Amino acid sequence: MKRIFTLLVVATFVAGSVFGAVPKNYYSTLNGKSGQALKNAIHQLTKKHTVLTYGSLWYHFPSTDCYPDDKGRVWDMYSDYNYRFNSRLGYSTSGMNKEHSLPKSWWGGYDETEGYAGYTDINHLYPSDGDANTAKLHWPLGTVSSASFNNGVTKVGTPVTGQGGGAATVFEPDDRYKGDFARTYFYMASCYQDYTWKYTWMMSNTSWLTLNSWSIQLLLQWHRQDPVSQKEIDRNEAVYRIQNNRNPFIDNPDLVEYIWGEKAGKTFVIDGGDITGDPVLVTPTQGTELTFGEIGLGKSLQYVVYVKGDNLLSDLRIMLYKDDYRMFSIPVDRIERAIAVSEEGYPLTITYTPTEVGDHKAKLLILDGGITGSVGIELTASCKDVPVLNPVQILSPTDVEGGSYTINWRSTSDEIDGYVICRTIYDSNGDIEDFDETFADTEETSCTFNDLQPGYTHACTVQSRRLGYLSEKSEVVNVNISGVDGISVDKPVSLLPVEGGMLVKCSEPLPGACIYNANGQLVQQYPVLEDDTMIYLPGGVYVLTISGNIKPVKVVIR
Repeated sequence: MKRIFTLLVVATFVAGSVFGAVPKNYYSTLNGKSGQALKNAIHQLTKKHTVLTYGSLWYHFPSTDCYPDDKGRVWDMYSDYNYRFNSRLGYSTSGMNKEHSLPKSWWGGYDETEGYAGYTDINHLYPSDGDANTAKLHWPLGTVSSASFNNGVTKVGTPVTGQGGGAATVFEPDDRYKGDFARTYFYMASCYQDYTWKYTWMMSNTSWLTLNSWSIQLLLQWHRQDPVSQKEIDRNEAVYRIQNNRNPFIDNPDLVEYIWGEKAGKTFVIDGGDITGDPVLVTPTQGTELTFGEIGLGKSLQYVVYVKGDNLLSDLRIMLYKDDYRMFSIPVDRIERAIAVSEEGYPLTITYTPTEVGDHKAKLLILDGGITGSVGIELTASCKDVPVLNPVQILSPTDVEGGSYTINWRSTSDEIDGYVICRTIYDSNGDIEDFDETFADTEETSCTFNDLQPGYTHACTVQSRRLGYLSEKSEVVNVNISGVDGISVDKPVSLLPVEGGMLVKCSEPLPGACIYNANGQLVQQYPVLEDDTMIYLPGGVYVLTISGNIKPVKVVIR
């Protein structure tokens, strides 16, 4: 049997000025690890963060992405245009987008399950010039050999040989920001290493490194050529106050080399000065700001803050106080020491349930456990009147090919936060196979799906959403493997089993009614079916179909 012996090389990380603002013991779980174990530790550390709402991002960009000498100007890494946030609390500036630097389509992006954390993670969301964002689309990073778009900062075009991972187009940022994007991708490849990647131009589903070989070489090159800037340091601090996690590759740029670079396989050891044996609260820290954004009266919002300590001597005590504290609530007033010092910490849910319209604020106080003093978290939120939302106009789907199709709709004139696409999936018997709600953002009026299978029909509607409220559903569009059945609305109908048969209840005459038995045989047919029609049938299972309705109605007669 062949045996392989590995020489253990220990390297010591010495904290520099970049690392100076990091709380004591924040990176203690990385200490003494190497290779895959080190990357897993980064994953565990970064993934447990406060998941923001997509609509709240414009409230945060003024503190994360403005020039330090000009608080009104957006720091746009995609262009040099002098965009400014408008006066509506930093809300969307005309011409600006909220850009996912690692495209959301690479993992699916929209749904409010685990994928939603990456969808709203401000560590990789930047304000972007709309034209540059449109040109960049969902293409991978790379070096452009022939540009189809070039605004002096962003280049999009054909990749040089050996890059692109099979994509015909790549996006190349300006030299000033190549390191920023590289460290952002290293963060995403660690924090969301458990995602399944639908696009693998740069990502890998088969390697613990998460990035494939050509993209590792590109990102390492950009990371080394463009060192961490003061812009990144300041942004990392601002994000930490908002989201309660940090980008480790900004705090310690050399950490990249321990996973993907020249020090791969070596043991990462934190300098003793950055680990203390004293009781400390690792997250959150003083200065953390939790901005709930806006909600309509009668609705509520929730955020989760991971409370994590180290070397605590006793339980932590928590309380809400000051100003409008009665508008907020927490489920406990004490966190057990054993949970607080665990690797994940305690997920504290803070709920905002306003009882009146207005701007509200309060403080969450964390104390005891042996920590020095206390830690206060600023809570801010705003309650608005219930919005008036008009139905969305759905359009015919496009690109219906194979198992793929795109749902389209018109942009509404209402002030909204986003759209919801609801899909009901029926099998060949008309039974509901699945129900899905997919969330889209306000900058898009389409959504592509790739899960259409032969024999199944997808019935799709769209709603707008604002302040926690939804508009009425649009008309229904039905899609199956043979194409689009057209836009329709199921006419309401129900069957009441009665002695000797069934009674039809409907709000209007229904044309083209057919009744089938359990064997699929047509047993009765009606050119028009009226309300209160009595249909006499022997005992058994029957299915009623209506011309134009996607959903059949079943009834069992005994």
